[in-house]
Amino acid sequence: MAKNPFDQFSKQLLEEILAPFGAVEITLEVPGESQYVDVYFEPSVPPAIPPANLGLLGRIAQTPCLLEPFRNQPTPADIRSCLLKLYHVHGDYERKARREHEPIQESDLPHLWILASSASERLLSGFGVSLNEEWGSGVYFLHPSFRTAIIAINQLPRHETTLLLRLLGKGQTQKQAVDEVIAFDTREPRRAAILRLLANWKISIEITGQPEAEEELIMALTQAYLEWEQQTEQRGEQSGEERLVFRLLTRRIGDVAPDLQDQVQALSLDQLEALGEALLDFTEPADLVNWLQDNRVDRITG
Repeated sequence: MAKNPFDQFSKQLLEEILAPFGAVEITLEVPGESQYVDVYFEPSVPPAIPPANLGLLGRIAQTPCLLEPFRNQPTPADIRSCLLKLYHVHGDYERKARREHEPIQESDLPHLWILASSASERLLSGFGVSLNEEWGSGVYFLHPSFRTAIIAINQLPRHETTLLLRLLGKGQTQKQAVDEVIAFDTREPRRAAILRLLANWKISIEITGQPEAEEELIMALTQAYLEWEQQTEQRGEQSGEERLVFRLLTRRIGDVAPDLQDQVQALSLDQLEALGEALLDFTEPADLVNWLQDNRVDRITG
């Protein structure tokens, strides 16, 4: 069970985003210990969908990993506790390899990513971390054999590639990320999913009265909640229009292929109405394909 609303939000967000790309386990019990990994991820082989649009999180998700989000700056003891969980998981990997008489390489072992809202110079220097130019600012690696990195979310550049991780930040860092999500095209599937999770976080805080609810956070979550509420209402109208359009399409051209269904579902209400008029002249599936191309509708993968 989540310890507090932030724990619940962070786990749900990572699960929502990563689930299409592999197996996600929330609160994974460490073998032989009464400890739990917040999020364990193992990518599909081969990946079902290239996670290119996940930015920095997509790079992290290329290999099996443990994800440990912290609302506040972790203490050295917190980081050591995460390391202990990592090595118990490594031990489980190695025991499995011995049972199956298969060699295991260092590169096969999961990596630990500590997602910290902030990390002081004193904290980082205590673990002898270093920057890697290929990963950019805010991503600090312990010595390679530790297979661990600390991401200081407040130090990440404000760029679309870091957006998903900045949602797990704090203060102005998180508020900016929420604003960027709200600015997404309303047809972007991730917009609705993230707004729903942010709205649930707000509701959870109100129910539990958690002391973490600083004013800046409540303002950001309230804005997200209102946007989610508005989009939900609009989606209700759009769903009715979609059902009507699909019924008419089936009558005119037969069953609609799944990829074309996805494109139709990505249409705005105005576009659905335009399609509803145009389809009266359709006689074959190619007519729908041509209409979608002429209206520059692209399939969006979430």
